Amino acid sequence: MPKKINRILLCASKGDLQIKDIALQTCEVLTSLNKEVYLHENLFSIYNKSLNKLKSKEDSSKCDLAIVIGGDGSMLGFAREYGSIGLPILGINLGKLGFLADIPPENIVNAVMEVVNGKYIKDNRFFLEASFQNSPSSEIALNEVVINSFAKAKLLEYELFIDELFVYRQKGDGLIISTPTGSTAYSLSGGGPIIHPNLKAITLLPMFPHSLSASALVIDDKSIIRLLVKKKAYVSLDGQNTLNLKKGEEIVIKKSSEPVCLLHPKDHNFFSACRNKLGWSTGILKN
Repeated sequence: MPKKINRILLCASKGDLQIKDIALQTCEVLTSLNKEVYLHENLFSIYNKSLNKLKSKEDSSKCDLAIVIGGDGSMLGFAREYGSIGLPILGINLGKLGFLADIPPENIVNAVMEVVNGKYIKDNRFFLEASFQNSPSSEIALNEVVINSFAKAKLLEYELFIDELFVYRQKGDGLIISTPTGSTAYSLSGGGPIIHPNLKAITLLPMFPHSLSASALVIDDKSIIRLLVKKKAYVSLDGQNTLNLKKGEEIVIKKSSEPVCLLHPKDHNFFSACRNKLGWSTGILKN
C-alpha cells in the first residue's frame, strides 16, 4: 500500500518569475488537498500563512515528499541533498529534456493530485560514491563521476582497477563512470550505451582514448572501481561539484549504500521518455 503523503517540501534551484508562478500553482493544488507545504529557501518569496518555511535540513525529515521545480540539473542537486536521506523526489520539468523531472507544467494539477493521493510509480535509483585518498569524506553522484585532464588539450594517463583486478592503463581526456540514470546524460553524448534504470550496472566510458580498441565497459553495480591518476586531474560529480586529484592520487568509486526514490505519475514509461526526449521514431522528412 502506498505511503500516505501529507507533508510536501517544495524546492527550486532559483526563484525566477516562471518558477514562482509554477510554485504558487503547485501550492494551491496541495493546500486544496489539505496537505502541509514546506518551502525551500529559494521559494521563501511566495510564503504566506498557509505555508511553512524549511528552516533547516533536519526539518525535511518531517516531509513525505520533495517536489522539485526545474530541469534535470535541479533534480540532481536536490536528489543528492534530500533524496540521499530518504525523501522521495518528484519533478516538475522546466528544462529541455526532463528524464528525471517528467511532469510538464501544463499537467501539474492532475499529475500532482494523483501522486499525493497515492497513484504513482516508485523508481529506485542508486548513487555512486567517490572516496578520495587524501580526504576523509566522500561525495555522491546520481548521474556520473567524471575524471578528466587538469590541463586543456592534454591527455590524462591513468590506471584502472575493478575489484582489485588490473584492467588497463589508458591515455585520453578522461573517464566517465555512470549509473543507469546517467546513461542518458553525459555518457550518451560520448557514445555510451543507454542502460535501462532497472538494470543494476555501472558503465565506464573512456573519453577520447589514445587507443583504437578502447570502448565502453559495463560492469556489475557491486563492483568497486579504483583509479590511479599519473597527473593532476579534475573530478566532476553530476557536472555540479568539481574536485582536484593530485598526481599519483587514487579515487575509489562504488555504489552508495543510500538509494534515492523517484516518483512518477502512473503513465510514466522509460521507453516513451526515450522516444520523446531523444527523437526515437522520428519520421524521415521527404522533399
